[in-house]
Amino acid sequence: MRTLMRFNLVMPELERAENGRRHQAMLDMCRYGDANGFSGISLEEHHGAFNGWSPSPLILAGLIFGASTNLQITISALLVPLHDPLRIAEDIAVLDLASGGRLMVIAGIGYRPEEYAAHGKDWSRRGALMDEAITAMLNAWTGEPFEHNGTTVTVTPPPGTDPHPMLMLGGTSKIAARRAARFGLPFFAAAQVPGLADYYNEQCEANGKRGFFMAPSASTAMVHVSEDPDKTWEQYGHHFLHEARVYAGWQTPDIHSAVHSEATTVEELRAEGTYQVLTPDECVERCRDMGPFDALTMHPLCGGMPIEEAWSSIRLVAEAVIPEVG
Repeated sequence: MRTLMRFNLVMPELERAENGRRHQAMLDMCRYGDANGFSGISLEEHHGAFNGWSPSPLILAGLIFGASTNLQITISALLVPLHDPLRIAEDIAVLDLASGGRLMVIAGIGYRPEEYAAHGKDWSRRGALMDEAITAMLNAWTGEPFEHNGTTVTVTPPPGTDPHPMLMLGGTSKIAARRAARFGLPFFAAAQVPGLADYYNEQCEANGKRGFFMAPSASTAMVHVSEDPDKTWEQYGHHFLHEARVYAGWQTPDIHSAVHSEATTVEELRAEGTYQVLTPDECVERCRDMGPFDALTMHPLCGGMPIEEAWSSIRLVAEAVIPEVG
């Protein structure tokens, strides 16, 4: 079983000193997780959020790699069209080398026009920008000269992973599936979408490519572990609800996500099951019911959760859950 921690460092008040403590606590939690059986960290990217929602996942990945020796990091997703593709190709190559290949990047196109506007990118060209960026990144990682923006460039050093660091394309649309198949890259769907895996595989075959498809389990949930779930929901449920409401507010009806919530109250959110507070014994049972490719995803600092409560959840998993389920 894989046990992950998700960090997006949301903090509704954005108080500077406390936000610094939260970033530092995240690194301490990663060190602890690395030493106590956690297998990976999930990061993400958004910009301009009033609550500081994770604008720099590549930098966070570098910090976490420096604080750990075993943790795998998945960036889900890196909003590739917002970046200079040569710059992030260099950054990812260096992270791949320094971490010994522990980074996986899911390339996302994004769904917030305001993020494109803030970065001077044309929202109407987002598909073309994605294609241009992926092409440049794959060329860059060969270590060979190639044509880019009217000149010949070479990106060094080449990554340690051959032929390139693990890169997947993300999305939940047929357009995204076609793009992944055209590039011969694995496809990660952000939610269960009927027929999408078959469509992607058909497109791979039509393009003469080989790939694979991944999607979150239908039972995906953000988990917090507590000796008294009722008390935890009463005291801290508003932190889960804050994140759920902000995230839902960004999404249009055509956007699919395994952690999308329709809840408007803490009570509705608890009943929905997207965010779960479990006792250690309940968490053990949940883990035993998981499939071989499922993961227990902890979200310790969710929505501004107090650092002490986040630590309590992580320690309960390390001390009472992981030893029981491996």
